[in-house]
Amino acid sequence: MNDAILRYNKPSRHPEPPDVQKLSDTDVQRTAASYTDAEKRDLLWTLGRLHKADDAQQRIPAWTGFNSTLSDRNLPTTTIRYMPFIRAPPSDLSTIYTILNKLVKMSTKIGQSHILISADMAIYSKAQQILWKKPPTLDGRVTMRVEPPMGMSTVCRIARRCVYSTCKSDMSHFVRSMSFLSEFQKSLKEKDSFAPTENRPADEADIVIIGGGLVGSSIAYFLKRKIVRGMRVVVIERDPAYTRASSSLSVGGIRQQFSLPENIQLSMYGAEFLRNIKEHLTVDDADPPDVQFNPYGYLFLATEKGVRQMKTNYEIQRELGAKVELLTVTKLKEKFPWINTDGIELASYGTANEGWFDPWCLLTALKQKAKSLGVQYVHGNVTGFTIKKDKIPKNGPYDPYYDNRIQNVKISMPNGPEVRSLAATVVVNAAGPQAGHLSKLLKIGEGNNEMSVSLPVEPRKRYVYFYHCPSGPGLDCPLVVDPTGAYFRREGLGGNFICGLSPSEEEEPSVNNLNVDYDWFEDRLWPLLSKRVQAFENLKLKCAWAGFYDYNTVDQNAIIGGHPVISNFFFANGFSGHGIQQAPAIGRAMSELLLEQSYKTIDLSRFGFQRFIDQQPLPEMLVV
Repeated sequence: MNDAILRYNKPSRHPEPPDVQKLSDTDVQRTAASYTDAEKRDLLWTLGRLHKADDAQQRIPAWTGFNSTLSDRNLPTTTIRYMPFIRAPPSDLSTIYTILNKLVKMSTKIGQSHILISADMAIYSKAQQILWKKPPTLDGRVTMRVEPPMGMSTVCRIARRCVYSTCKSDMSHFVRSMSFLSEFQKSLKEKDSFAPTENRPADEADIVIIGGGLVGSSIAYFLKRKIVRGMRVVVIERDPAYTRASSSLSVGGIRQQFSLPENIQLSMYGAEFLRNIKEHLTVDDADPPDVQFNPYGYLFLATEKGVRQMKTNYEIQRELGAKVELLTVTKLKEKFPWINTDGIELASYGTANEGWFDPWCLLTALKQKAKSLGVQYVHGNVTGFTIKKDKIPKNGPYDPYYDNRIQNVKISMPNGPEVRSLAATVVVNAAGPQAGHLSKLLKIGEGNNEMSVSLPVEPRKRYVYFYHCPSGPGLDCPLVVDPTGAYFRREGLGGNFICGLSPSEEEEPSVNNLNVDYDWFEDRLWPLLSKRVQAFENLKLKCAWAGFYDYNTVDQNAIIGGHPVISNFFFANGFSGHGIQQAPAIGRAMSELLLEQSYKTIDLSRFGFQRFIDQQPLPEMLVV
């Protein structure tokens, strides 16, 4: 292959497109002056040339459409398409930095104050690493957006049109060009060696998500919902049957009764997503998903000591639009006569968008939908990473500046000793309870300065007990949270209930297994239940199970966003029992952050990793 495809005969009034990386300031001015306004609008420039990347693969030219008009002709913006049309390793930072500066200069010369660049995920991610640092020559001058790469047919159609428009008088040359382009297209397809098998990852991916539970699958779904084609998303899950996953072992509650606005908004969107789940997650030729949502609310009980906090929480919840009401003891007894109100001063009840659902059904629906959009799920265990340092030129704003990035993810494949290396542009940690361990593989928490701060997430085991009480509360039973932390809710319609109680720090059980401590129910939980509901004095424990929280040991809140040193490593961790209900909103937020560089719907900036570096925890007061 060579770059003959770009060497069509142009009319003499069109100079040969320049190599942007080699332009001097004089060249920029001369180039701009060489074109009329009409020619500037439709000119196609090349930003790269064919060259060897290594022994195994090649880079081929990227095409850029450069025009100076948008739908709003008064907007002084240059729009650019920079899209490699087969997969290739992304350019290094110094190359992209140089290109961006040249394009800004060229735009300025033709009277444009801003450039809008559409690029594939590989180029886009690299460029954003530069723009996030706000270099003086680029700050406020460049906007990046993601657009899928051109397909083979599009590339050849454009090239054929270019050849035809310049060779009308010489049809024999046109026929030869068409023959060449057909062979060129065929050779490109043969060169693309990145086709994955069902369970083996491709050689590279735009975004690698580690953890295929509800949070990871939600992120994958929202990413692919925005860009179906042109962006390769790979989800790595070590337990595809989810036998130990927090997602499948959860109680499945959803509530808006939190103390922080962010948590309230996250769960409010979760409820909206569940209401419209058939619209979001239906897959062609499959039955619409049904997560069996039970909208019976949460009921929080408060002693005199907790009244002030409950009222504060209530004001925040109502201000954000949550359907919550405060119940005095009298009203509480009228609405739920089976509750013993001894020691209770106030209650808070969610009247809408609260209750519980089947998390397994939601996980299955999200995964199926994500796969239908092109997400690849890989069964494997991440065992390590390789880090690469890219250097921005010394004449740039950082002298010199080194950018630590994950270059490859090492995956241990099941049922064998094979370890595969997956090149990644962006890596998302959605590993749930194992998120802290995964971060340690990158030596987060073992270095100096920012690297000395670890990800404060660890597994915490929680028991869920299933019991039968025919004389217990009926259909109107919400999920009740006692001031002691004990909770219970109805399970089905046959007098069955489930319950649980989080231990104190000193009582935390071992996380080496999922064994259940039945004495915990007999000695600690049952007395609390029977005190609050007299009917529970006569119950029969049928079974129990255990699961893990991905527990944030600092403030029990989510950790969302990028790492300050490893620039392409992102967190979606530490939900401390709230991840199931917040997964849809987290998926949407992460897609905004990765594709648009900022939160567009719910501002989760306070949930970033930086708060641990600054030692400014953000505690959630209502953790069950």
